[in-house]
Amino acid sequence: MRIPISTKIIALTVTILLCATALIARQSSEYFQQVMTQREDYSNMSEATARSKEVDNLLSGALDRVQIIGTLLMKKSSEAAIAAGNSKTETPANNRIQDIDELTFNFNKDKNLVSIEVIKVGPEGQQLIGRKIKDDFFKQSKVELNYISELRTKIPFPVASVAQKNVEIRNSTTAGGLPLLTIGLPLAKDAQGNVTHVVLADLQMALLQKPFSNESERTFYLIDKTGHLLAHQDETKAISNLSMNSSPLVAKAIAETTPRRQTRFDDPTDGKTYIGAYVKNPFWGITVVAQTAEEIILEPAKEVQRKAYYISGIVISVAIFFCFLFSMSLTSPIEKLAEMIKVVAKGNFDIKARSIVKSHDEVGDLATAFDHMTEGLKERDKVKNLFSKFHGSSVAEDLIKNDIGVGGSNKNVTVFFSDIRGFTKFSEGRTPEEVVTMLNEYFAVMVKIINSHGGVVDKFIGDAIMAVWGAPKASDKDTHNAVRACIEMRSALEKLNHLRRNRGQTDIMIGMGLHCGQAISGTIGSDERMEYTVIGDTVNMTSRIEASTKAFGSDLLVSEAVYDKVKDDFMFHLGGVAEVKGKSEPLKMFKVRGYKDQSGKMIEVKTEFSDYQAEDAEKVKMVS
Repeated sequence: MRIPISTKIIALTVTILLCATALIARQSSEYFQQVMTQREDYSNMSEATARSKEVDNLLSGALDRVQIIGTLLMKKSSEAAIAAGNSKTETPANNRIQDIDELTFNFNKDKNLVSIEVIKVGPEGQQLIGRKIKDDFFKQSKVELNYISELRTKIPFPVASVAQKNVEIRNSTTAGGLPLLTIGLPLAKDAQGNVTHVVLADLQMALLQKPFSNESERTFYLIDKTGHLLAHQDETKAISNLSMNSSPLVAKAIAETTPRRQTRFDDPTDGKTYIGAYVKNPFWGITVVAQTAEEIILEPAKEVQRKAYYISGIVISVAIFFCFLFSMSLTSPIEKLAEMIKVVAKGNFDIKARSIVKSHDEVGDLATAFDHMTEGLKERDKVKNLFSKFHGSSVAEDLIKNDIGVGGSNKNVTVFFSDIRGFTKFSEGRTPEEVVTMLNEYFAVMVKIINSHGGVVDKFIGDAIMAVWGAPKASDKDTHNAVRACIEMRSALEKLNHLRRNRGQTDIMIGMGLHCGQAISGTIGSDERMEYTVIGDTVNMTSRIEASTKAFGSDLLVSEAVYDKVKDDFMFHLGGVAEVKGKSEPLKMFKVRGYKDQSGKMIEVKTEFSDYQAEDAEKVKMVS
């Protein structure tokens, strides 16, 4: 791929600037991100701690009131039981009224408290001994007064845990129900310190929702020891009583005994990375969680990075502009030379580079050298064209590439001979100009076919053509290509004769011979006069085969060696056996009738000039 020098200069400058900018932006961004992350860690922990204390204060205040109201309710329930069991022992009426008024007063005073129960616990089980609810609240909420009883059935409260001196808090909100929190506390103990009574208080969720209601880039929420929400910035999530156990931070907070921790984690629910912290309150068994999406924390750092890239883009744009101006003065003449090289590559050697490139520097010197080079190429091309006309392009290239000298190499070649029948008689009745015109027209057709099939015309011997496949360059398909060329020449001769008939001229009949074998390919002659040719017994044999076409009455004969090589690709017919001059053994020769196409079907190629009346031929004696 061609890359202009101007592009390289600009690319190098841009690369240096980009690397420097990227390094600075990355270092500053990473430092900024580190600072922002540390700051967020500290802020998360601080905010979580503050909200944990606020929740603790709210619950502690509620605890005091619940204990007072629970004690009054337990006392009232005990007195009622004693009164029912022993009618002789009665609490003075004024004392009972005072207790009831005090209970009602304290219960109604707490706006968040909607229900309170006292449960007696012991070996015999659990027994509800007293319950007080705010009738007006349930009526306003349009729920039945037995809502709490049904709630305890739907969501059983861990009373047994409270009986073990633990404080329990649960989200008691159900689908379509009231948003409530239930707190369970030990209320009374016996002489041995065992809990005998516990109190369950149902409070409105708004009690704990207030510390988490402020909007912030951080997300705050409160969970119980099972991982369920007690409060959340999004109140609908708290009311839904969602489980947060899918959060890695919540799972860590529940599993670990460490009271507080800050960490970085990936949330599987949204695929985002968060920086979070939690603070546990071991007394209440609750945990405050604070978390912030890392993308929000790092947004300022990314903005700084974007600004750095923006400024760098401006600097790079200016640098590109000036680099472009500088590179044009350097690369413009070089590009002109590059374009001229393309023109020269196409064979135009008349171009003058120095008249186009005016630079008075090294590029100008290069243009002068370029002109000297084109002069040499012009002379070389002229010599090559002359060689090509006399020997063919492949022979000319072989001679140019190698040192010219007398000698050759042994090669496996396929040799072709053709001759015009009755040429001597034809020449007697015509002028030399007519004979030459006929030969040139004939040779033009046949030579083109030979060249198109990879053959090289070795020489013209009067009306005869000698061609070879496999020299100077060989391929596995040489013999095959030679036979195909002969078949095509058969068809071309028919077209040529039709053209001659239309002009009132006589037909041309030819004989073609083909043989393959070893021969010497190279230059023969002396240091003063040389000729490129192919010599050897294979050439002589081919000449005899071509001469045999007259005796066999066929326009094309091939040797048994050719037949053995390509018999599967062509349609052959045994022409016969003949003794030829110079050979002690008779030759078996074959007629070619057609070829096999790509589908494997044999295609016969026959014209009115393919076969003719056999005649006696010199140097050939038919055997069978």
